[in-house]
Amino acid sequence: MPQYKRWYDHDPVLMEVVELLRNYQDELRAQAEIFLAKKKKKVSKETIDKFYEMVKPINGNRWYDKDPVISKTIELLRVVPPEIQKSAAENFIKSLEGMGIDKDAKKQPQE
Repeated sequence: MPQYKRWYDHDPVLMEVVELLRNYQDELRAQAEIFLAKKKKKVSKETIDKFYEMVKPINGNRWYDKDPVISKTIELLRVVPPEIQKSAAENFIKSLEGMGIDKDAKKQPQE
């Protein structure tokens, strides 16, 4: 089994979604909120909030820790099974295309 540096390196679509979220945090925040809302319908807001409290870092040094919506989205994607990761990533890309957002337009990452 190959060794991956990052948890999302095993799937090119998932890698793309994480990079899009990284490079377009402000623009894609609404999509992240929709993703979280869908997950809250399946689980519960309290469950997601409890989970997030357990996994969020104390010092918040990761690029996605600056925004709680983006951070929760990334953390949920990280812990769900690979087939759900893939499905969520594909749906995210489809919804961007449906909104007319060019996912191939490149923007310099904001650090």
